[in-house]
Amino acid sequence: MEPTLTEERNPVTSNIDTLPTLDMLALINSEDQKVALVVRDELANIAAAVDAITKRMRGGGRLIYIGAGTSGRLGVLDASECPPTFGTHSELVVGLIAGGQAALTEAVEGAEDNWEGGAVEIAELAVNENDSVIGIAASGHTPYAMGGLQEAKKRGALTVSIACNRPSPLEKLAEIGIALLVGPEVVSGSTRLKAGTAQKMVLNMISTAVMIRLGKTYSNLMVDVQPTNSKLRQRARRIVAEATGLDLHRATEILSACNGEVKTAIVAVLGGLSPEMARIRLRETDGFVRNAIG
Repeated sequence: MEPTLTEERNPVTSNIDTLPTLDMLALINSEDQKVALVVRDELANIAAAVDAITKRMRGGGRLIYIGAGTSGRLGVLDASECPPTFGTHSELVVGLIAGGQAALTEAVEGAEDNWEGGAVEIAELAVNENDSVIGIAASGHTPYAMGGLQEAKKRGALTVSIACNRPSPLEKLAEIGIALLVGPEVVSGSTRLKAGTAQKMVLNMISTAVMIRLGKTYSNLMVDVQPTNSKLRQRARRIVAEATGLDLHRATEILSACNGEVKTAIVAVLGGLSPEMARIRLRETDGFVRNAIG
């Protein structure tokens, strides 16, 4: 494999091991500040991915991340945060990581080199043309992610790549390529640093923007939040109060009357409807609060 940008030495940090701690951290911080600007350069490709993914998810498709190491962990993290934040089913956004569950907390030797393993996992999910598969690999050369993306492409799914090199073999397998050229790392080859930060930012963007397009927010409020613990129950009450202008006590009463359904409570108040009629309006408008009260 030819050398990649993510494996090069960073001349700016060649003396990092000799610096006082504050200066060392300032240098790391200086490198990190470059990440958001690199992401900005890829906004058009990220937007294309969001719109294409949204279209397929409206048709019943899933969003599937596949990667190894840090890249795989970031995909699993993003997928795991969608159900509590946006009320999605656990199978709607899926994270696949080379080596499986064990690889979340420890290295699984050789797993990332298994091209066939990535392909098999995509096949086991019965990926089809409604689905979207995002291959994530800092180097853009990871066989596991490439095998998965190639299998997804064969099955007619939308394929997207997120890499920190261009050109890369991973991008060649993708319909939409996102290249985050953050440059050499503070510690050579440690792609959990700038590369990982850039990938995390883009995954945040993609999942958040897709969920907004699917009606999972009203204004900037997460109205599909699932109040499964004390913190989230408090958040649900605050969301209803913010959206309706009611005080917290009254918002809590309305939310209780709506069986804890945040969207239903908001539409009931703003639309002057009973909880049941609010639910009907939400079904008629595919869950978009703004349309249900309009």
